[in-house]
Amino acid sequence: MNTKKFPILAFPERQEEGDVLTIERPDEPGSGGSNYRVILYNDDFHPVDQVIEQVMKATECDLERAVQITLEAHRKGRAVCFRGNRSKCQKVTKVLREIRLQCEVDCD
Repeated sequence: MNTKKFPILAFPERQEEGDVLTIERPDEPGSGGSNYRVILYNDDFHPVDQVIEQVMKATECDLERAVQITLEAHRKGRAVCFRGNRSKCQKVTKVLREIRLQCEVDCD
């Protein structure tokens, strides 16, 4: 008989408008807590060049990388546009949402 106990799930506190919801998962040993990522979803409302500019602004990547990210999100429906610690990922997400792009912070 399996007697393994599962942790009790708690609901997050009510968030202020504009807060970024992060799905918490335990970090793997030795990861240093930097195994978070920002996922950008396909957007059919903004011109491609506007999405590229916002990705560059949010992630501080070059034009070529921003184009790759934007095209991957367009073709596959989503793309990982940034990896880093939780705080930085939340900042990137807030910048992407300035023009109402759909994105989320997730943990590998």
